[in-house]
Amino acid sequence: MINDLLATGTLERFLVNLVAMSLLIFGLFYRRYRDKELVTAASLFNIFAFGVLSILGSVEFSLAAGFGLFAILALFTLRSEQISKIEIAYFFGAVAIAVICSVKGTTLPFVIVIVGMVLLGAYIFDHPGILKSVDSIKITLDKIDHDALSDPAKMRAGLSARLGVEVMSYDIVALNYITDMAQINVFYRNTGKGQVS
Repeated sequence: MINDLLATGTLERFLVNLVAMSLLIFGLFYRRYRDKELVTAASLFNIFAFGVLSILGSVEFSLAAGFGLFAILALFTLRSEQISKIEIAYFFGAVAIAVICSVKGTTLPFVIVIVGMVLLGAYIFDHPGILKSVDSIKITLDKIDHDALSDPAKMRAGLSARLGVEVMSYDIVALNYITDMAQINVFYRNTGKGQVS
């Protein structure tokens, strides 16, 4: 079995996949956003996707089975909680690395170069220094503000006063009228009046 892995290059590709995924998820995403839940999910999904794609790459795989696999993956998005755009990007990055590393027909140096380009792109375009003027935070309000949907400008002013920062925009993640709670992603610029932690 180990000889088969070595002969097909799967073991080397898996090691490249693990290193690249660790750099993306632990080295970049976790250090910047501290979201343990997404780190675990993306890491496991990367390993699972690599395993599935490695098997599929070594057997005959029909187009119908491929569409079936994507239909199963689509169910995850339908049955999961809403995640932010940046979380989706990193999650997709983890899956993309698994696909890049597992697909046969490319040389290992080529795979390493492509994975390096993916990591470099993630490092540069999500670097805090590039978009340092605006930051974001997830908050939960214990009372749903009636202006949240009807008057976004008034809601932004209220959030700015409450948080002590200049709120640029916000996304409503969830409204629960039973518990009267709202989950909101707030994008803000620190004006020096207060500190959001």
